[in-house]
Amino acid sequence: MLTKNMRARSPLKLVLTASVSAALLLTAGCGGGKNKKDTSYVARDVETLYAAAKERLDSGKVKQAAALFDEVERQHPYSPWARRAQLMSAFSYYVARNYNESIQASQRFLSIHPGNKDAPYAYYLIALCYYEQISDVQRDQKTTAQALQALNDVTRRYPESEYAADARLKIDLVRDHLAGKEMEIGRFYEKSGRWISARIRFEKVVEQYDTTSHAPEALYRLTETSLALGIPEEAKKYAAVLGSNYPGSEWYQRAFKLMSRYAPNAEAS
Repeated sequence: MLTKNMRARSPLKLVLTASVSAALLLTAGCGGGKNKKDTSYVARDVETLYAAAKERLDSGKVKQAAALFDEVERQHPYSPWARRAQLMSAFSYYVARNYNESIQASQRFLSIHPGNKDAPYAYYLIALCYYEQISDVQRDQKTTAQALQALNDVTRRYPESEYAADARLKIDLVRDHLAGKEMEIGRFYEKSGRWISARIRFEKVVEQYDTTSHAPEALYRLTETSLALGIPEEAKKYAAVLGSNYPGSEWYQRAFKLMSRYAPNAEAS
């Protein structure tokens, strides 16, 4: 499971320009109302409505804030405030951990304003929504794959943006997570004597996730399964790669002992 430290959040950098008069209208129009009244359809000028949404967001009432930002877009679709409200709505849903709504709102923003200066953040917000839903390696990794794709979108589209560096860090963590899933399946196959199926999983880690923390163990498991399949030359090859890249690792020490015991005279192919 990803830790809280891995769930770093980036603040939404949008400027609120509501005037003092709008704040006064907010007090007169929204003060004392119930939550349902605050988010129900009541015709209000755009600045008052936006300020009401921003006030809810600042006070931690993120679900109300999202509903009010959506109301800005519904009531004033052609106002410049509507574009800002779309992304603020996506951010509010994200803070509320309503990830599906946040993704949909971000995608809607991008479909309408693909070249907007805040498009990089919209892509980053989508990536965060998938990233924060990553489950442990015992579960299906569909969301993990979606997170990886969304993070790659950020780095590919906006490599120089302020979000790209964090996206690259998260990509490394996601890749390590996916490699961990392959290792878990491979170990299961190995324990049940399904050597070839196990090798396929371990080979995938070595070929696709060679920079992750799981690569040394994958090389050891390939050494192990090669010996089990009666191909000591292959085992020696993997043990040699392991020794060359991770000479001081526990996995190399184990591979060395394994080869010394079961295939001391093996020759590399």
